[in-house]
Amino acid sequence: MREDELRDLVQRSPWLIRALGVVRESGLPDAWIGAGTIRDLVWSERYGDGFDPSLVRDVDVVFHDPADLSRDNDDQATRLLVAAWPEPPWEAKNQAAAHTWYPAKFGGGPVAPLRTIADAVTTWPEYATAVAVRLDTHDQIAVCAPHGLDDLLDEVWQRNPTRVSPEIAQQRLARHRPAPRWPAVRVVT
Repeated sequence: MREDELRDLVQRSPWLIRALGVVRESGLPDAWIGAGTIRDLVWSERYGDGFDPSLVRDVDVVFHDPADLSRDNDDQATRLLVAAWPEPPWEAKNQAAAHTWYPAKFGGGPVAPLRTIADAVTTWPEYATAVAVRLDTHDQIAVCAPHGLDDLLDEVWQRNPTRVSPEIAQQRLARHRPAPRWPAVRVVT
């Protein structure tokens, strides 16, 4: 099962396990770590020189709090994580509020409010980054991967057309430059 492959990689990273524990203990509602952090771990371990937490640009923590859609809620969540463990570059975002800022940041028309974390992950820019994990109350690693894990586990960079235009996808590819970090990456345009 592909989820077990991902769980094994996560479990072997003491840094990520600690980060997942901090997120769980933060008390943020329905909180997960996802996107680039997970991709970087998997691709660096499987196809690179090993995962180096010091190279992580930001630790994307997503949570779902429909009771407070303010930008201050994101800032408070980030400060809470930093207070618990200052080292990682935390970036917390309330996915219940994405519809309030998404069009201004990424363009396009209005988007519907996201009802769950899975709804949010479904919209993330590449299939390989449309993945989130968390520790449950029994220290088991839960996986949220609405599009599956094939692109992540098979080193495929492919645009998720749910909300990402070809132009935005090209900008992201130019900014993230996956090929120098993982030479075997297959870019599907």
